Amino acid sequence: MERRTFLKLAALVPGLALAGCGGSKTLLSPKDPTMLSIWHVYGEQADSPMNRLLTEFNDTVGREKGILLNVTNMTNSAAIGGQLQDAKAGKPGALDLPDLFSAHSADASALGIENLVDWNDWFTAEDMAAYVPGFVQDGIIDGKQVVFPVSKSTQLIFLNGSQYARFAADTGAQLSTLATWDGFFKMAGAYRQWSQGKPFCALDYPLRLVELNALEQGSGELYKGSWYDLTNETFRASWMEFARALVQGDILISDLYSNTQVMTGETLAGLGSSAAILYYNDFVTYPDNTTEPTDLLLAPLPHAAGTATPLMPQAGVGLCAFKTTGQKAEAAAVFLRWLTEQQRNLEFAADTGYMPVSSAAFDAIADYPFEQQSYQRLYDVYNEMRIQNPPLSEPGIVGYHAKAKTLYDSLRQRQKDYPQRLADGETLEALAEETWQLLCDNA
Repeated sequence: MERRTFLKLAALVPGLALAGCGGSKTLLSPKDPTMLSIWHVYGEQADSPMNRLLTEFNDTVGREKGILLNVTNMTNSAAIGGQLQDAKAGKPGALDLPDLFSAHSADASALGIENLVDWNDWFTAEDMAAYVPGFVQDGIIDGKQVVFPVSKSTQLIFLNGSQYARFAADTGAQLSTLATWDGFFKMAGAYRQWSQGKPFCALDYPLRLVELNALEQGSGELYKGSWYDLTNETFRASWMEFARALVQGDILISDLYSNTQVMTGETLAGLGSSAAILYYNDFVTYPDNTTEPTDLLLAPLPHAAGTATPLMPQAGVGLCAFKTTGQKAEAAAVFLRWLTEQQRNLEFAADTGYMPVSSAAFDAIADYPFEQQSYQRLYDVYNEMRIQNPPLSEPGIVGYHAKAKTLYDSLRQRQKDYPQRLADGETLEALAEETWQLLCDNA
């Protein structure tokens, strides 16, 4: 979709009502196929799971109904929001805007929800009841279902099982200790001492963990404008707990994704997106080029001790469509129905490491024939968390993610120096306070 088309998006789409959720007429024709360009984040390789599904759709339902989907960009969830904004602004070198695209709620808001298809025009309340309610709610902005759930992730702990076995044999460590943040930080300190200074765990999204810990302790509202309410004492206390562990070298902020640091033996564990299981290799390669089986272990996200409401963070993009023509909106809706059908949604989730969004697909996980033990454990953990922990959406605040990235970059520059500064006489509290000031500087 070209930029000049985008400039007309605010106009009402002729014929939209003809084929909406309550209508029986179709605007599609096999003799005159409707072309849809799509940007997605499910693998940057040509044979990505999403690309395989798109080929299957084009060859079956798409051919039957007159729909042809064409991938014009594969990127990652961190980059797609900026690329969409560049395309919207018509920046030199930017790609043309797509018809259908992956997006977080914040990215959708930044594009203007008035410019996006409201999926409620194409799916009834009964239709939407087939999906996990918390996942559906995550895509609603100002009462409009502008982000359609396709797959979701949460945060888990991944551990190098071979290294953990040695650590546990020497120290008596138990995975059950990781059930609470108190236990997590206790194990992190014990591992640093046992390993003679190595950090226990690399964190991908530490702010999200700080938030959850604070919310489970009754912090209430955390945000003010596009950043945090810096007067929230529960949030500050939670931050300082993580900051002390960072300063001591018990944990670190990952370079980008924590699986890299686990796979090279820099850390024993990584705490990040559950979908990262795709990027954990069968063998760990240490700096001296020795290798050993990863024997991947997984543990649920820790919670605040004594919390009555343990939370499950949900992440992951959904699919949005620009409001252009009725034919394109209908074509996109047909594809979404097909993509999220129970068995297909389950197979896609199992292939990518994400959670399914269909409630029926989630129910069927228990009987799914996983080929790898690590994937079986992953989905066992998913089911445990789904039953026990209500899903919590990411903050859909425009500008938030850019501020978070700035903070992480600042902390990465300092974190390797903190243990030495501590050894040289600076106090733990002073260094932890320095990290809090970095957070405050983003306000």
